Amino acid sequence: MQIPIQISHSSKAQFLTPYSKWASIKHDKAKNDAGKSKQRSLLTRDITVAVKLAGPDPNLNPRLALTLLTAKKNAVPKTSIEAAIARGQGLSASGAALESLVLEAVLPPNVATIIECQTDNKLRALADLRLLVKEAGGQVSTVGYMFEKKGRIVLQKKDGVGVDRVLEAAIPMDALDVVEDEQGRAVVFTEPSFTTITANTLVHELGMEIEESEIMYDPKEDTKVEVGDEESAAKLGVFLDGLTEVQGIQGVYMNWARGEGVSEEVWEELTGKVAV
Repeated sequence: MQIPIQISHSSKAQFLTPYSKWASIKHDKAKNDAGKSKQRSLLTRDITVAVKLAGPDPNLNPRLALTLLTAKKNAVPKTSIEAAIARGQGLSASGAALESLVLEAVLPPNVATIIECQTDNKLRALADLRLLVKEAGGQVSTVGYMFEKKGRIVLQKKDGVGVDRVLEAAIPMDALDVVEDEQGRAVVFTEPSFTTITANTLVHELGMEIEESEIMYDPKEDTKVEVGDEESAAKLGVFLDGLTEVQGIQGVYMNWARGEGVSEEVWEELTGKVAV
């Protein structure tokens, strides 16, 4: 006579544990891989910026030497490093000249977005970006009028030289504004055509190093759109993660603002992704 075997709820839980554990492992691995991908993307961008500022020779460019060392420690592939160095010189990894591409779009919840890209294949890059916008539920649309084009100069911190001193030096050059960022660095905004001369003058007068120098799109205050809930924030985050897979992204600009339904922690993580 066969005795029926009964499985208690606790036994079922134990039986399912390996599968739950495997799902958890897969989730953690995916999250970890995404974090590494983002870090490598930021490092290659830093390499490109360093080359633009002081050339491709690490022996003559201390910032590039340090960034290359950091990239190697974080296992950034050699091919990615070489492509980033070439991009800083306006070239593709094959040596072909790069073309600039700007795509304007609107993403849910009605956030105006400008994406800058340098590529040796404009049609392919445009197709990739259009697909990402479509998958995010957005559409390509003219939004440039919602932004102001400005020069942005970020200075490395220097003992004894604060924002007030930088402002004093920048006023004669008709700087638009000087602010202090979250890392305590002075950030100078200028007319686009004055960016290089202003940066060079500040370096000469203040003995400071340039951390970043770029032409960027600053959203107008009266056009900003609130991201009101964390579901919307998460969808925008997925879109920005997708952009890290497109080679040559130079900048992403959005006219967004944090709504009450989005926590500071989630907003900080989201806004950190625009540095793709």
